[in-house]
Amino acid sequence: MKWLFLALGIIFEVLGTISMKYAEGFTKLIPSIFVFVFYGISLAALVFVLEKMEVSIAYGIWASAGTALIAIIGIVFFQESVSITKIISISLIILGILGLEIFD
Repeated sequence: MKWLFLALGIIFEVLGTISMKYAEGFTKLIPSIFVFVFYGISLAALVFVLEKMEVSIAYGIWASAGTALIAIIGIVFFQESVSITKIISISLIILGILGLEIFD
């Protein structure tokens, strides 16, 4: 169950970050509301995860998985620049997540 809540926390964190992009500095009402709703759900899920998992592992996976997903979404959906350095860096983040998960 902890992994389900962690996955939900990551998904809502990513949705909150995407909403920030569309909120345009909190000038757009609906995306601005979504920022708070999605981050609230994300943090609530993380709180539940922390009851069953070490904070260093849970937060490390939550933050790094969200970062990697947002970087990929930025490239694919927002036409952000892509470089070999960016691809290697995202790959290293993913390897770090796997390392935390495998060696926990």
